[in-house]
Amino acid sequence: MKEEYDFSNAEQGKFYIPDEDIQLPIYLDKDIIQYLNEKCLTKQESLQLVVNDLLRKDIEIAKWVT
Repeated sequence: MKEEYDFSNAEQGKFYIPDEDIQLPIYLDKDIIQYLNEKCLTKQESLQLVVNDLLRKDIEIAKWVT
């Protein structure tokens, strides 16, 4: 390691990514992916939109039940 480094042209926070902007991968079972892909073709919507809609409905049901 060098004794001295030149940081005169450094840019603070250049590689910083806030936690809320990080998208974690979600791995689904093959049968679930197949069902969702069929649903996407039927509705002509993106996979992300279909999954979000289904999860929102499930969340509302869970709130209603508890």
